[in-house]
Amino acid sequence: MVKELAADLVDLIFEWGYLGIFLLMMIESSFIPFPSEIVLVPAGYLASKGEMGIMMIMISSLAGSMAGAFVNYYLALLLGRKILCKYGKYFFINESAIERMDNYFAKHGHISTFIGRLIPGIRQLISIPAGLAHMNLITFSIYTALGASIWAFILVMLGYMIGENQELIESYLTQITIIVIFALVLLASWYIYRQKKRKAK
Repeated sequence: MVKELAADLVDLIFEWGYLGIFLLMMIESSFIPFPSEIVLVPAGYLASKGEMGIMMIMISSLAGSMAGAFVNYYLALLLGRKILCKYGKYFFINESAIERMDNYFAKHGHISTFIGRLIPGIRQLISIPAGLAHMNLITFSIYTALGASIWAFILVMLGYMIGENQELIESYLTQITIIVIFALVLLASWYIYRQKKRKAK
């Protein structure tokens, strides 16, 4: 249902060109999560036909992703802590839990943000705990941009090389997602190992 509605939205806004990509990726990255592949794969296909430029697609996509991430970040930064202090007890969230989250993002916010931006279903949400924990904005921006750019490039290239073959796209996308998650597990394992080694010293 969500996919069908999102697809209709894509058809409507794609008439707006790069502005449409920006708006869709901003929405995708903030308060209405839907699959980014329904935006960027078709954009890649249009680039293969010479109707759009890959560089402009990437710029529009990244700008939209960052705008959406900032919406979540600042909403959490400005309102999140007040809401947690008032209603957190109903969800077993107390001052101690909030303090632990602050400490965690102060130490590991960069790697968590980067990994989160590459995991389906989490990429839109990772900005919220970052904002709640008052994560450094520059660090947040760098790692959000890095993760968002990698994912966008993968999707655009998929559309550019495969085109409109929906079955093939879905097959390759599944394989790519598995590979990306496996690579992230390796990255997280290496990071944890390095942290433990540092503590041991």
